[in-house]
Amino acid sequence: MSRRDTTALIELLDRDPVANIFTRSQVNLHRSAAPDGFAHIAGIDGEAGLESACWVGANVAPTLMSEEEAKNFAQHALESRQRFASVFGPAQSVLAMHEVLREGPQAIFDVRGNQPLLTISHQPTGIARNRLRPARIHEFDLVLPASAAMFEEELGYSPLENGGSFYRSRVRQLIRDAHTVIDCDENGEVIFKADLGTVTEEVVQIQGVWVNPKYRGLGLASGYMSSTVDYALQFAPVVSLYVNDFNVAAVKTYERIGFEQVGTFATILF
Repeated sequence: MSRRDTTALIELLDRDPVANIFTRSQVNLHRSAAPDGFAHIAGIDGEAGLESACWVGANVAPTLMSEEEAKNFAQHALESRQRFASVFGPAQSVLAMHEVLREGPQAIFDVRGNQPLLTISHQPTGIARNRLRPARIHEFDLVLPASAAMFEEELGYSPLENGGSFYRSRVRQLIRDAHTVIDCDENGEVIFKADLGTVTEEVVQIQGVWVNPKYRGLGLASGYMSSTVDYALQFAPVVSLYVNDFNVAAVKTYERIGFEQVGTFATILF
């Protein structure tokens, strides 16, 4: 896609601002349907104009496509000869892409085919809040181990292998943007951390939720997540997240504070 496609792309993405938040945030960042760098956005036109689109970069993110279109986009992604860290988005599209990508040169590490996509548009009620505040840039060395521990628990390997320069930059930028919230104990150790991983004017997507293992099982999650939602609602009117279906405790926590399922995501990990 080129810069002249930007308006049509935004109109397409805004049909579902929750599901399309990642690509929408990238269009906002680059102010164009033709992002700077090696990533690009592919599109398919129909009789009424732009019909579907797909972000292709270090990650692949499909937007509003049929299963057959998803397979075509997956083939396009393979032909780009880029290496991917993940594919994520609406489950129907991602799982159709998997049928093509599994024949590609990159080994697939895992497929998470049922990730409830949840939203909340109001402050949680009836739940006592736990204190929470934005992390400060001088606390980078405090936040980084908590962020890395969350990542390793989720994916099974450390993001700091081989230095982890990109991951370190990501953590630092989230702190600078006031998009990481934490609570610490009296010894200065992080008890809870969460990120506003992607933010647009319409939606905030919470990512990177982590409770220190020392403090698990104490009933703290609901209070911390409610405080996180309160904070996120200062940035946009809708707060979203997606969660692995097998993380039953997390799903129950989110439902308890008022999140409701609006769709299903899937993720392919390489």
